[in-house]
Amino acid sequence: MKTVTTLLIAVTVLAGCSKQPETKTLPDSGIPVELRDPNRLWCKEHNRYEDRCWLCHPELQDKSRLYCEEHGLYEDECFLCHPELKAPSARESGVPAATGQRLMCKEHGVFEDECGICHPELTAQLKSGESMKVRLPATVSSKLVGVETATPGTGAMAEGISCLAEIAYDQNKLAQITAPVSGVIQSVDADLGALVKEYESLAKIWSASIAETVAKAVLSHQTLERERKLRADGIAPAKDLQEAEAAHRAACQQARTLGFSEADIEAMGKRPDDAVFLEIRAPFAGEIIERNAVRGALVEAGKALFTVADRSTMWAMLSVPEAAVAQLQVGQEVELQVDALPGKTLTGKLTWIAAEVDEKTRLAKARAEINNPDGELRARMFARARVLTRANKKALVLPPAALQQVEDATVVFVKLADDLFEARRVRVGAKHNGHVEILDGLQPGESVVVAQGFTLKSQLLISRLGAGCAHE
Repeated sequence: MKTVTTLLIAVTVLAGCSKQPETKTLPDSGIPVELRDPNRLWCKEHNRYEDRCWLCHPELQDKSRLYCEEHGLYEDECFLCHPELKAPSARESGVPAATGQRLMCKEHGVFEDECGICHPELTAQLKSGESMKVRLPATVSSKLVGVETATPGTGAMAEGISCLAEIAYDQNKLAQITAPVSGVIQSVDADLGALVKEYESLAKIWSASIAETVAKAVLSHQTLERERKLRADGIAPAKDLQEAEAAHRAACQQARTLGFSEADIEAMGKRPDDAVFLEIRAPFAGEIIERNAVRGALVEAGKALFTVADRSTMWAMLSVPEAAVAQLQVGQEVELQVDALPGKTLTGKLTWIAAEVDEKTRLAKARAEINNPDGELRARMFARARVLTRANKKALVLPPAALQQVEDATVVFVKLADDLFEARRVRVGAKHNGHVEILDGLQPGESVVVAQGFTLKSQLLISRLGAGCAHE
C-alpha cells in the first residue's frame, strides 16, 4: 500500500506544471458568472473564455481586432463595455471565428472541450456513452501505479428484490390425521420420519362403536341380499326391497365415514368372528413428521395421531420491504440461498403476495414454491431470497472496482493508449455475485480499467486539488 501511495503521489506531481509559466499575466475578467455563455469553455486558470485566453492560445489572437483587456473579449463583442451588443451566441462555443477549429489543449494533446484534466466539471454533464479524456504524465505511468485493464464479460444478470425468508411446509401437501371415533389403539404401523405410501396403514383402532357400525352395515347387506331374492321370486313386495336398500345405504354411509369401503363390509360379513379394527391410513405419499399415537392408548374422537407431509415441494415465506411490493408479480422467479446449504442456489416461483403490510415491521408477506426433491430444505430454516424482476441472459458485466463515481456520474476508464484514457459515463443495471451490469455506454471488446481506477480518477480531478494545467 505504501508503494502504491508513493507512486500515486509521483504521478500527481508529474501531472503538475512541467514548465514555469511566463511572467506575463492578464487581469481577471469582469464578466459575472451569470452572464457567461454556458456553451463556451471557461479558462479557470486565467478567468476568461478559452478562445479568448492568449496565455493558453496565443496563436488564436486576431491582432487586427481591438481587444478589451478589462473583460477579456474583443471590443466588438464586449457587451459589458457596449451593452447594445448581444451576448456571445452558442455558435462560438469553443470554436473561434478566426480559425474555425476546435481549441487544442497543448499540455495534454487533446481537444480542449474533451480534456478532463482541464475541465473536470464537464464530466458530470456527460450523457451515457459520452466521455472526457485523461492524459497521464508518461506512457509508463499506468504501469507504475498498477493500472490493470480487461474487456467486459458477458453473462446472465438479473435485477431483483432481496429479502429474508423462512422455509415452511407446503400447506397443500400437509395432512393432520385424527381419530374419527373414540377407541383404543391396537397397533402403530408407522414411526416418526417414516416414508409412507398413499393409503398405507399407519395405526389400528378398536372400539365397541366401530364394531357396532360394521355389524349394522353387514346386517343391512345381508338383509338386502335376502330381499332381492324374495322379490325376484315374487314373494316379497317392492316396498320391503326399497326399505332394505335405504337401510343398507344408511349403514354403509356411516361405515364409510370411518374409512370402511363396501368391499370391506362384504369381506367382514364372511368372517363374523374376526375382531373389527379401524385402520388409520395415509391420505397421500409423504413423510411422518409428527406422531402422537401410542399402542394401548385410549384416544378421543378428533385427537391428532399423525402429521404427514410431502416435502418434495416446500414454501418459502418471504418478508418483502413495503417500498418493493409494487415490483412483485405472481409467477416471478425466486432464488433462494440457505446458510445450511452453502454454495447452493435453489429456484422457485412466486405464487402469492399478501394483501396487507405489517403495521409494525412495514413488511409484506409473499410466498414462493421451491422444489425440494432431495429433501434438503426443512421447515423453519432461514434463508435469503431474491425475487427476479428483470433478467438478461447476455448482459455486459464488469467488476465493481471498474466503476468510479464522479459527482452524480458513474464512469469507467477506457484505455485508448498507454498514457491516454477516456472517462466514459455508463448506465448500470443489476449488481449480483461480484458483477455489475452495464446497460449503456460501453461496447464488447473495449479495454476497461478494472484495477487502480481511482488513480485515474485522481488525475481527472487533479485541477480541483490545485494542480491544474500549466500553459507555456
